[in-house]
Amino acid sequence: MFTGIVEELGEIVRVTATAGDSVLVAARGPLVTSDARHGDSIAVNGVCLTVVDTADGVFTADIMGETLRRSALGALRPGDPVNLERAAALGSRLGGHLVQGHVDGVGELISREPAEQWETVRFRLPAALARYVVEKGSITIDGVSLTVAEVGADQFAVGLIPTTLSLTTLGAKRVGDSVNLEVDVVAKYVERLLGARLADDPIGGGGAAALDGVA
Repeated sequence: MFTGIVEELGEIVRVTATAGDSVLVAARGPLVTSDARHGDSIAVNGVCLTVVDTADGVFTADIMGETLRRSALGALRPGDPVNLERAAALGSRLGGHLVQGHVDGVGELISREPAEQWETVRFRLPAALARYVVEKGSITIDGVSLTVAEVGADQFAVGLIPTTLSLTTLGAKRVGDSVNLEVDVVAKYVERLLGARLADDPIGGGGAAALDGVA
């Protein structure tokens, strides 16, 4: 479990193809590797990866084919910056929101609107995820916990403060770039529970159809 508060802006050192359609990625991150051990979890651009090895501030992790298909990690190349966060420890402050590191889909940056103290950045998201995104709700973009400022049918906007712009990859993203999206897991659980309740209700009934009608 993570919080969506990026600890370090790391760098991809190498990407090596392995058996099947998986890859072994190595990333430099002196802070996140300072206490990392084999088997620990580190989020790379919002994707929870398991540490295979660490040495001299660099850690390696396997990326399976399923992860490559569902995220934007497959496009990473040596030299690319990445947002890094260690798994949250029990008792630590929850500065962002509950982030699993399980990417729900890939979005696309469609516009940037600079202002004096911040930027409004808009992203297109897959239609299947739109129902989970609400104004003033939480969303994770490339591992960064952000508050949704506006919502449309197939897009949403967030405001990025100077700290986020300078200390994460979002400051350098361009129109057309892909990003990893993780919606608020609470919304998915609520939908699942309501769907089951409606399906079991002999009066309300309707299951998923009834839920769609409510949504």
